[in-house]
Amino acid sequence: MPGTISNQQALIYVMVMMSAVEGRMNTEELAEMDLLIRTLPAFKSFDRTRLVTIAHECGDILEVPEGMNTVLGLVTNQLPARLKETAYALAVEVAASDLVVGKEELRFLAILRDALGLDKLVTAAIERSAIARYQAV
Repeated sequence: MPGTISNQQALIYVMVMMSAVEGRMNTEELAEMDLLIRTLPAFKSFDRTRLVTIAHECGDILEVPEGMNTVLGLVTNQLPARLKETAYALAVEVAASDLVVGKEELRFLAILRDALGLDKLVTAAIERSAIARYQAV
């Protein structure tokens, strides 16, 4: 298990945790993760060939007792304040990508919000923005 991770790894760990929170990673969520990594400035210098390795690394940590707390600790210790809202927004995007946000995902978002020390109004705005983007016509 790594002692430290990069900012990009931390952001990917958040997305992997969100996708895996229901016990499986579905196709829509994986596609959304790939899209986000390909298009967002936070991943501009990221070597996409490392994505599978980083996702597996996170998954391995999540499988051990207290794995989620370990990953959350790595993420919160690594990310500077300016990227904590980005991490939360990425989690919301992954959760919303399959158009169904379940209880486990909502619970994880609350845990993530608290771990990152984010304001409830800020996270509500991020969530509302995702709702607006994913409305069907």
